[in-house]
Amino acid sequence: MEEVVRSPLIAWESFYVIVGSSGAALTGLQFVVIALVAEANKQTGGGQETNGQSIAAFGTPTIVHFCAVLFVAAILSAPWPGLSSIGLALGVSGVLGLVYGVIVVRRARRQTGYRPVFEDWLWFAVLPLIAYALLLVSAISLPSHPQLAPFVIAATSLILLFVGIHNAWDSVTYIATEQLPASKESEKPAEAKDQG
Repeated sequence: MEEVVRSPLIAWESFYVIVGSSGAALTGLQFVVIALVAEANKQTGGGQETNGQSIAAFGTPTIVHFCAVLFVAAILSAPWPGLSSIGLALGVSGVLGLVYGVIVVRRARRQTGYRPVFEDWLWFAVLPLIAYALLLVSAISLPSHPQLAPFVIAATSLILLFVGIHNAWDSVTYIATEQLPASKESEKPAEAKDQG
């Protein structure tokens, strides 16, 4: 009986091994990004409060999205007794993701270290909120639509994975092109004074 209940999800096993592993591995990438932020902040003399606000608004959500991908993969890989149990676990995840998405929007609006542009709002707020809403809807519809709902759940996982990759890359390029060159410029007058 359990094999019949899980049959729509068995076909997704390889997909979630790949996507879940990617989410877990890319979490390490974000640790590198945070280390770069800390180094750039040290070099530019940036304020710790501003940096902390920016990390809470733009760095931490990337970790959360990668972990959400890993968590969804774990949920769909577990031997549940029925699709309604899986739907409940995914539904709770979707609700928590939506709540967290609203918190991220509030943090992004309050932080003062960086002024978000349209692209930032799209990738850091809009797309994650859409993904978590899709997760909630697909969780609710999983028992009644066991053939279609897994495709929506898979799309949600990919959206969150690509959002995380984009946001980590965006953070690294911002640091490399904006913050680190500024720190090099601020070092030049000090060096000139030492030589003069």
